[in-house]
Amino acid sequence: MKQIKAFIFDLDGTLLDTLQDLYLCCNYALRTHGMPERTLEEVCNFVGNGVKKLMERSVPDGLSNPAFEDAFTTFRQYYLLHSLDNTHPYPGIIEALRELDERGMKLAVVSNKFYKATQELCRHFFNDYIKIAIGEREGIRKKPAPDTVVEAMRQLGVSPDETVYIGDSDVDITTARNCNIPCISVLWGFRTKEFLLEHGATTLVEHPHQLLLIH
Repeated sequence: MKQIKAFIFDLDGTLLDTLQDLYLCCNYALRTHGMPERTLEEVCNFVGNGVKKLMERSVPDGLSNPAFEDAFTTFRQYYLLHSLDNTHPYPGIIEALRELDERGMKLAVVSNKFYKATQELCRHFFNDYIKIAIGEREGIRKKPAPDTVVEAMRQLGVSPDETVYIGDSDVDITTARNCNIPCISVLWGFRTKEFLLEHGATTLVEHPHQLLLIH
């Protein structure tokens, strides 16, 4: 492997603790359309594959429910207005990004969150350090397909052997494998250490400052 030049990050559960806002917005949409609400634990288990999959898992009968599209639209609209209510970077994230930036590392975010929300959250919290933020959009397959990470590497101007991917879920582990790049699995996110190991995690970190040890 060449020397690492680029760090590509997942967003939810990796850089940002977004769970409370996802939970509240999900339940607002369910409640608005007369559907039973979900617990915080359920929503935590439902995230990782994009907000449409979150709502598919949350709405009774999922995509087969005739009110699914209306509930999903309500969620998207409400989330764009309330995505900053409780969301915040995990402790140590800003400091780690600042240090990586000062070392000349190239940084990007690749998320399964819809594109507009990904862009707005990264601009709000990480604009000093992260300029490339790719979310779910038409015409490009979302994670765990390699497409969005490959696009990030293209924009950063780096090769797979110069890149690491950092995430908190099984989706991230599979994504990195599909891109033939190492995956660093974080333990402060939405999945447990046991879950990550069961799904193939090879490198685990407990605090963002440990990312500074990757070369």
